[in-house]
Amino acid sequence: MDFAVAIAVIFQIPGMTQAQYDQSADAVTGGRGAVQNVTDWPVPGLLSHTAGPTPDGWFVVDVWESEEAFRQFGEIIIPILNGLGVADAQPKVYPVHAMVKS
Repeated sequence: MDFAVAIAVIFQIPGMTQAQYDQSADAVTGGRGAVQNVTDWPVPGLLSHTAGPTPDGWFVVDVWESEEAFRQFGEIIIPILNGLGVADAQPKVYPVHAMVKS
């Protein structure tokens, strides 16, 4: 894959809980529970997804094959997060230079 257009998207969300993350994942999969595969996302283009707790909330790191693919997902995930009471879910977006996958 040409990483010339791939982006890394990093969410640092103070106050977000594991329960809220799990609820958002369930909403993303259309009620099928936890996210298991990149094909569970409602739009194509996700290359990887990592999430976990921080001392004051939750983090998510996604790699998308393009900014357009992430924009399409953003139109879905931001209303989901807002509905769960998650505030300040503003991602930082960076270009990807290299990515190692198993």
